[in-house]
Amino acid sequence: MNWLNSEAFVLFDQHIKWSDMIGNVIGLTALALGWRRSIWTWPAQFVSGLILFTAFATAHLSGSAGKQIVVMLVAAWGFWQWNRGRRQAQDGSVAVRFATWRERGALCAAAAAGTLAVGGLFTLYPSLSWDPWPDAYIFVGTIVAMYAQARGMVEFWIAWLLVDLVGVPLNFANGFAFSGFVYVIYGALVLWGLRDWWLRSRTARPALEGAPA
Repeated sequence: MNWLNSEAFVLFDQHIKWSDMIGNVIGLTALALGWRRSIWTWPAQFVSGLILFTAFATAHLSGSAGKQIVVMLVAAWGFWQWNRGRRQAQDGSVAVRFATWRERGALCAAAAAGTLAVGGLFTLYPSLSWDPWPDAYIFVGTIVAMYAQARGMVEFWIAWLLVDLVGVPLNFANGFAFSGFVYVIYGALVLWGLRDWWLRSRTARPALEGAPA
C-alpha cells in the first residue's frame, strides 16, 4: 500500500499524494450523496476515512489520523441510524429537520469541551500533532458534524463550514495541498447542501417526540 503515499503529480508547486487525492475525491462524493440524502453517503465516508487515515498517519498528524478512525466509526453508526430508524421523505430519501435549541446548545457545548480536552492532550504530548489546537478543532468538529448528519439535523452543514475555516489553511501548511483545494470545494457544496436541507426541512412533517431523525 506504499503507493498510496507516493506522489501523484505536482500542481502549482504543491506535491499531491495519491492517498490525499483519492481519499478526498471519495469524500466529495460522500458529501454530494449526503446532500441528496442518500444512505450511500456513509459507505463513501467510511472508504474516504480509511484512505485518508493512511495519509495522515504517515505524516504524523495524529489528530487528523485519529479523526479518520472516528469518521469510520461514525459512518458505520450513521449507516445503521439512517437504515434502521429513519423517517422517509416523500421521495424515499431521509427526512431532515432543524435541531431544537436544546440540541444546538448540547452540540456547541460538546464541541467546546471536546476541543479543549483533545487540544490539551495534544499540547501535553506534542508528538501526537504538529498543530495541536487546529488539529483538535477539526477532530472534534468533524465528529459533531457527522453526529448531526446522522440525526438528520440541518445544522450539520454549518458545522462543516466551521471545520472548513480551519481545515483549508491547516492542510496547506502541512503539505496536503489537495485536501486544501478540496476543502474549498467542500465549502461550495456545503452552502448548496445547506440550502437544500433548509428548504426541505420547512416542508417536512415534524418528528414524533423521541423518534429518531
